[in-house]
Amino acid sequence: MQLRALAAFLAAATVLAGQSLSDRLREVRIPWEAQIDRGDAPEVRTGIEALLGREGVSVNPADYNDMHALVALHALAARACVSEGSWEDAVAHLEKAQAAADENLANATAMLSKTRAEHEAKLKEFRAALAAQQPRLKALDDAPGLTEDQIKLRQQLKIFVQEQQAAIAHSEQAIADIGTILATLQQDKERTAQSLAAWQAFLAQEKADIAQAGGTAPYVAAKLAQVRADESRPEAERLAYARRLQKLDPANEEVAHFVRYLLGQEATPAPMPRPSTPRKTRHRVIPHRK
Repeated sequence: MQLRALAAFLAAATVLAGQSLSDRLREVRIPWEAQIDRGDAPEVRTGIEALLGREGVSVNPADYNDMHALVALHALAARACVSEGSWEDAVAHLEKAQAAADENLANATAMLSKTRAEHEAKLKEFRAALAAQQPRLKALDDAPGLTEDQIKLRQQLKIFVQEQQAAIAHSEQAIADIGTILATLQQDKERTAQSLAAWQAFLAQEKADIAQAGGTAPYVAAKLAQVRADESRPEAERLAYARRLQKLDPANEEVAHFVRYLLGQEATPAPMPRPSTPRKTRHRVIPHRK
């Protein structure tokens, strides 16, 4: 690495060291998602797992923003694992995402519920004080020919009313924000649980399909024919399936060639050998991750 490039790298590393996990996620999420869509899932997985290893382990469980980012990073890592064909590893990341989401919701609910109760109590005080002084201010506003003391009192009451109205607006917004935060964390919990359950079922069905096909090699051969023929499916899904088949049967050269073709490294897919009447297996749709 040249000295100028090394200096730039060290400067960037110094800046990033002071960032929260939420900040880092905002920086990398869009480019990493684009890389996965282009087929660069292994590189993205390496980057995510390196980030999780450096910063994910030190996340404060009481920081619901960074915990939310931790859930999102594990979900993104799972997506990268799916794209590279490592579906068991995707499940492992989803398990970590679910555990983090559960912990985050529980901690945030305990902390923010207390804060919300404090704001609700303050709202009662602010509204009671406002209700007590507004009639006095209205009477002074309606009265003709105020004395100097009355004019001074009216000005004081106007300032008081404005302060109480601002305090009420602040507490109302805080209560609304707390509701939004807890709803978001609840969605994290529900989405990760749904994704995990779907992928666990998906892998269990794959195992059953392999047994029904008579072993891994015949299953892969039959599934490859289906994936190759189904050109209507999104390219990213076909690539994920092809890479999965390559993980299952690394010795299958037709699968390896098809992966290279989907990545644009081969001009045309290799001709498929004539199958020896394999048992049919259903081409299952990869579970959708929101």
